[in-house]
Amino acid sequence: MDDNTNTNKASGFWGGLLKRGSVTAKTKVGLKSDIACHIGAQYIDHVLYLQAKFDPRKSKDVAPRPRRPKPETSAMARPRDGDERARRRRVTRFTDDNDADTEAEGQRSPLTPLTEWPPSGMSPQQELARGQAIALIARGAPSHKGYKRAVPHVSQEFYALYAASSGNKDDQTDRANLHDTMVQLMTFRMAGPGDITSPWSTLEQPSCAYQYGARPGTITLNHWASMASEFPESIALRDSGITPRPLTLEQVFERLGEMQTEREDLDEGTLYRTLYKRVLRDPDRILNPRKSLEKQITDLIMALSRPDWIDFTDPKNQVVTRFIFDPFPEDHNKYLAFFHQLLLSMELNVRIHNKQHSDYAKDKLLQQIPPTIRWNLALARRWSDYIRVDNYGPTVDDIKLRFKLKKRQVKMLRKFASSLKWPNLGETLEALKHSEDELASNAVSSDAYAFFSGLVLPGPTFPFIIMNTLIDTDPDEATDELALLSHVHPNCGFQYRNSYTYWTTTCIVGKVLAPTCQALAGWVGPACPTADLGRSQIARIRARKPKQVMQREDVESMGERSDPLGPPSEIYPVEEYLLVTPEANLGAPPDTARVELLTLREVRVLDAKQPPPGPKLFDATIQFAVNGVSWPLRLAYDVSFVNAWPCSDGPHPLFFDYIYKKIPAEETLAVRDWGGLYKKTGSMRSARSTPLPMLHGGHSINGGFSADGIQQEDSEEVLVVEAFGVPDHEVLVRAWCAHWGLSAMVADVGKTCMACAIRECYAAALTVLILVDDTSNHRDE
Repeated sequence: MDDNTNTNKASGFWGGLLKRGSVTAKTKVGLKSDIACHIGAQYIDHVLYLQAKFDPRKSKDVAPRPRRPKPETSAMARPRDGDERARRRRVTRFTDDNDADTEAEGQRSPLTPLTEWPPSGMSPQQELARGQAIALIARGAPSHKGYKRAVPHVSQEFYALYAASSGNKDDQTDRANLHDTMVQLMTFRMAGPGDITSPWSTLEQPSCAYQYGARPGTITLNHWASMASEFPESIALRDSGITPRPLTLEQVFERLGEMQTEREDLDEGTLYRTLYKRVLRDPDRILNPRKSLEKQITDLIMALSRPDWIDFTDPKNQVVTRFIFDPFPEDHNKYLAFFHQLLLSMELNVRIHNKQHSDYAKDKLLQQIPPTIRWNLALARRWSDYIRVDNYGPTVDDIKLRFKLKKRQVKMLRKFASSLKWPNLGETLEALKHSEDELASNAVSSDAYAFFSGLVLPGPTFPFIIMNTLIDTDPDEATDELALLSHVHPNCGFQYRNSYTYWTTTCIVGKVLAPTCQALAGWVGPACPTADLGRSQIARIRARKPKQVMQREDVESMGERSDPLGPPSEIYPVEEYLLVTPEANLGAPPDTARVELLTLREVRVLDAKQPPPGPKLFDATIQFAVNGVSWPLRLAYDVSFVNAWPCSDGPHPLFFDYIYKKIPAEETLAVRDWGGLYKKTGSMRSARSTPLPMLHGGHSINGGFSADGIQQEDSEEVLVVEAFGVPDHEVLVRAWCAHWGLSAMVADVGKTCMACAIRECYAAALTVLILVDDTSNHRDE
């Protein structure tokens, strides 16, 4: 291969390595795509062999959500309730520049919260200019915008979707604090240490930094939008044919130890000598040595592209300590191969993050590097950040490691157990206290090893790692029944000692029961026990994928569908807005519903003589007592609950075309097939509904509504449910959503006004809004 090309004339990070190539690669399905990698055109065609696999779980025949008609012809523009106003036609298109032009005028808005509409001294017939409308109506109201980004190396049918919100003055967002919820290790910023300011800047996609909502059991608007992304199942690499130098275990750890103290600004010559004398071979060392950093990086990427390395993009391989924990003598080669791969990854990481490279250049390269290599870099960074080599030798027994995170992780485990009211808390904390050094240095399992060392890859493994560590620390022999918890089956939970149940935040039982529990490190608990499980037993929960899903078009158009002012116009009549507020709660908060029972029904297996391995599968039902009448709701669908973005300077007026219907929590039981998901199929049997229970005197449970008395009048009408009072009211509404397959927005009226929450429902293409008030929610202690 001729190296005497233009790449020799280039200098710096973009010299040869980051030059955009024009080479195309064929996939196994016969498709061609311009991979446009920044890792050297002279190497790319025999390094990358892209294979985009379709995910069979993402069915293409899912019934799309009916699109909202254009404003001129919208069914919602027709006069309602004697109102003869038609919806305004669009005159200008909203842009960020329009807002910037009127920002100064908008700042003259009074800060006094609105108590009536129109405000005192303003006529209903008055018409506002755009700046006046922004100042009076949209000040402090969040706006939402969707984004679509291409996935590198694959065709345009794959894409990533995101949502961003802004507009409120406070620093509050809809996200949970990563530190407070103990999920820091679930996310990884590719560009290096620092704040994660965008969801596309993390290795794991969708980003776990933007996954958990501030309310228990909820997700963020961005995560809800990202769930509609189309990612390839895998992107495989062609064997480069580059073989690194064979190394012994002692040589590998000698180099790992040296890298702990090396400076980050080493020159190219020093890095060249280290790499090609000890780790790789330089075929051009005599005529044209590969001293430039771009060539060193390219060679390391090629060396890591061999198929015999561990593929950390595979979820089964993402608990990495299983490859190195307590190895047998016959596992020596596997143990050595893991650390050899780690060494190559660390050498690559050092060169990419060399200080002579600009942040922009590093970011562009990291975006274009294939996923398999990026996950290797994540492993290298976690090792360099949290682990130190104290001693090494020719055998595994000679290896002595020190965990920098040990003390922090021990404190985290104590807080985790205490917050979740672990049934055997006293003995567990005592065992952790007396065996702290032994547990942290010589962990009893690969999961405990990963937890105490911090060698945790981003993504969904961490909740299971911390829970399995707690289970392994508990001296009770009953924990042996909980040994099969795994991130491979995320929709699960377990009962321990007949005291409490615990559920993952991805499991529908955990999502529904979360308002009555703590949400920590990806777990919800302590929740009510169930008689359908053994004293200590794991349960996997079966739930269908909901029919109501967000589409790419919903994400891309969310900004114009949820604008606080409505469609852009030259004038904004005051009469087209309304001040909406929830019903005032006078006196004691309502207390009409209580959770009675959690029922689990085992799913029958096809062959009872040969049941499938692993925990058993169950269908979940929650039974409520509503005004003294029992009401079971089956958690049939794996729906999501989106935490509303907070607003400031509220309440805000609502544009008349954002239509809604408001009811109290107990009246949701009279609402059937909201959204018309079952009318389209001509059957409501899949909902497994039961007749409305009757109270004494012959009245229905909702005080007069018949079974079909609460109907959706428009395909985008939002059902606003006031779930004030005890947390069981919110659980009731969430269970109703899971029963019917309707995802919902959840808003605390102390942080988000009703108008902003309704608009965010339109942004998220949701038709159910759950209003709660944390000041009136008094949990039973």
